Amino acid sequence: MPDHQAPLDLLLLPTWLVPVEPAGVVLKEHALGIRDGRIALIAPREQALRLAAQEIRELPGCLLTPGLVNAHGHAAMSLFRGLADDLPLNSWLHEHIWPAEARWVDEAFVRDGTELAIAEQILGGITCVADMYFYPEVASQVVHRSGIRAQLSIPVLDFPIPGARDAAEALRKGLHLFDDLRQHPRISVAFGPHAPYSVSDDKLENLRMLAEEVDAGIHMHVHETAGEIQQSLQQYGERPLARLQRLGLLGPRFQAVHMTQVSDADISLLMENNCSVIHCPESNLKLASGFCPVERLWQAGVNVAIGTDGAASNNNLDLLGELHTATLLAKAVAGNASALDAHRALRMATLNGARALGLDGEIGSLEPGKLADLVAFDLSGLCQQPLYDPVSQLIYTSNRSCVRHVWVGGKALLDERQLTRQDAQQLAATARQWGEKIAQRHHA
Repeated sequence: MPDHQAPLDLLLLPTWLVPVEPAGVVLKEHALGIRDGRIALIAPREQALRLAAQEIRELPGCLLTPGLVNAHGHAAMSLFRGLADDLPLNSWLHEHIWPAEARWVDEAFVRDGTELAIAEQILGGITCVADMYFYPEVASQVVHRSGIRAQLSIPVLDFPIPGARDAAEALRKGLHLFDDLRQHPRISVAFGPHAPYSVSDDKLENLRMLAEEVDAGIHMHVHETAGEIQQSLQQYGERPLARLQRLGLLGPRFQAVHMTQVSDADISLLMENNCSVIHCPESNLKLASGFCPVERLWQAGVNVAIGTDGAASNNNLDLLGELHTATLLAKAVAGNASALDAHRALRMATLNGARALGLDGEIGSLEPGKLADLVAFDLSGLCQQPLYDPVSQLIYTSNRSCVRHVWVGGKALLDERQLTRQDAQQLAATARQWGEKIAQRHHA
């Protein structure tokens, strides 16, 4: 049994604390204590100060929340940021991104791109990422060193990809990685079939069996564009989600990314199978792919999380900015100003994201016993005054530059806006080198 008399490792004293669960609660002048990487206590400030603590941090003007969960991204693609802008998904992917990947993506690219993306995300208050890209074993090494939490997806497509000659090799390597990381405290492994149009039935069925065997999530781009739906109706006589249901892929571990095209039948399938939807509003807007009907899904009881997508189609990994866009877009799409209020938006980026990744028992809300994945936002700036509701101020008036501190499992990854485990200048220099090299070839 833990010794409850043992001193706390760290006592945090923010002005406001939002536990996320229960919903809509803001605690003022409360403290949060951490012991052995977990939340040991949440109590009124005066009461908490009577306890012994090895370190006490005053966080005046700060809002303490669970760390943000970026439930969908392609980290290494940060090195393609701005390479092929202002194009629709099909030409962006087929004429620019896939050729660039074939030319450039190797282990060094994935290592450097993932490291850059992780640093950007920690600076933005993100403590957990769902990453879907090539060479996941290389990404896992970077994640391990960085201190962030992650779900890494094994990429599966019908054609050869960087790091695997075919789907069978990708799955074989993926299972090996799954075994290697089975006991890792911060990394889980999921299967990442790219999209319904790029993976055949037999491969999907094989992948479903493997995922069931090892109890892993399935992370997939689904219903991203109207063209995808049309193509599926012509080829299979059914919508992509219905095909995935027929193949047995839908279930509580299924993470449907994008879902910009949603019918009532689709909502029923998502509900019946307890699937999660991961909304990537800015990437969808930029590629003119469509709008995910967040409010309709939410009201139907579907778990909706949020992701940035990759920096090649966004072009940032700013989840706070994503939430701002998501709230405004949800209101416009629903024709209802009450749709996706600020508190629900924060829940989408914390507890809902954790639930989508199967981690809601450990992260996503501030509750004693859960892992101490936290972010402190500084709301004391001129542009954030006066302040009536800190969550409202966070979503509608703040940006990621107000992130002051980030902890994962009680360990500081960002302290007074300084990265504790990564060298920002070195990362920027490496990214510039890649940029020069890629630009010479791409625009030649």
